[in-house]
Amino acid sequence: MVDHSKTVVFQAGKEEYAFPILYVISIEKLDGMTAVPHMPEYVTGLAKVRGELIPVIDLEKVLYDRDIKTNDKTKLIVLQTSGISIGILVKDAKEILEISEDQLKQPGLIAYQKTGFITGVASFDKRMIMVLDPESLIESLEGIKQIKDYMNELHQQEV
Repeated sequence: MVDHSKTVVFQAGKEEYAFPILYVISIEKLDGMTAVPHMPEYVTGLAKVRGELIPVIDLEKVLYDRDIKTNDKTKLIVLQTSGISIGILVKDAKEILEISEDQLKQPGLIAYQKTGFITGVASFDKRMIMVLDPESLIESLEGIKQIKDYMNELHQQEV
């Protein structure tokens, strides 16, 4: 039996990426954010999604060191990792796609420390999709421990 893995495919920069669907809580339209002073550059602010405040990360800032240009296609992919619920700002969320193990290739780049969150590249006829591990991506961000601590404080104040 071939193992299939459902993913959410999205665009960041000019490339296509995917998160395993198991981590995805929802895909939202960008609907207002509150800036938080003294946060790392990749954090654009806090957003309220389904009654919960979550930090929002600009994936273009993380991957390409440039700010995302928001428009009506810009989406917020809400992820649940073991340490935090977090919103990932992307150019567009495109589709849910099953990627089988035989479609997933292991590029040599995975060994590179700064791209350790890329778990593989799915190769199709006219497209390539880089599959990202949300846990590794979040943990690779500088200052994420302080953000987790800040979010825990906020949640404790709400209780």
